[in-house]
Amino acid sequence: MRLVIAGYAVIAYAGFLLSSAWAVVFLAGGMDGPATRPAGAALAIDGALLLAFAVQHTVMARAWFKRLIPAPVERSTYVLAAGLMLFAVFGWWQPAPATIWRVGGPWSAAIWVLFAAAWILVVWATFAVDHADFLGLKQAYVYLRRRAYREPPFTGSGLYALVRHPMMLGLVITFWATPHMSAGHLVFAVASSGYIAVGIRFEERDLRARYGRDYEAYARGGATIGP
Repeated sequence: MRLVIAGYAVIAYAGFLLSSAWAVVFLAGGMDGPATRPAGAALAIDGALLLAFAVQHTVMARAWFKRLIPAPVERSTYVLAAGLMLFAVFGWWQPAPATIWRVGGPWSAAIWVLFAAAWILVVWATFAVDHADFLGLKQAYVYLRRRAYREPPFTGSGLYALVRHPMMLGLVITFWATPHMSAGHLVFAVASSGYIAVGIRFEERDLRARYGRDYEAYARGGATIGP
């Protein structure tokens, strides 16, 4: 059983890597193409896909739902489900190719540099906390090794001393940093940015409940937690 759980975590992590690579291609223009449906129908399908992802992400992030899943696979299950939902969004996305803006010349190159830098920020943010823990590998590993799991301490130093939510910031930039903004891309950017804005409010509430005055001090910029 322990080997099965370890294998499950590796599969979930592989799904994360594949969905992340597809996300880069998708946002770099992979979502655009010739229209295959009327614009209204395409946008309705795309909106439903984004809503399904938001529901999965929100419900599975809640503490009551986490208690329903065995601790060694709870994070891996979340990661796997999120990866599968992203596959669904990217695979069934319907292009709405009407151009909102198009930028050429050196500005286009500058936007692509910003796009790449934002993805680097997203990846960096996972390692600034604990990459293996964040993606469920650590939980499965300590279970395999029959060790007690310890949640990584919150840290307000390093990258998190500069930006409170660096991963979310990086993702929002990737949504908008494009030299060619189509109608479909705009819907994705607006909906995803709005979801992140709402999600941050829930995350802030959870962090304040977990760390109390320490997080309040960190949020005000008066202190940092951890090493």
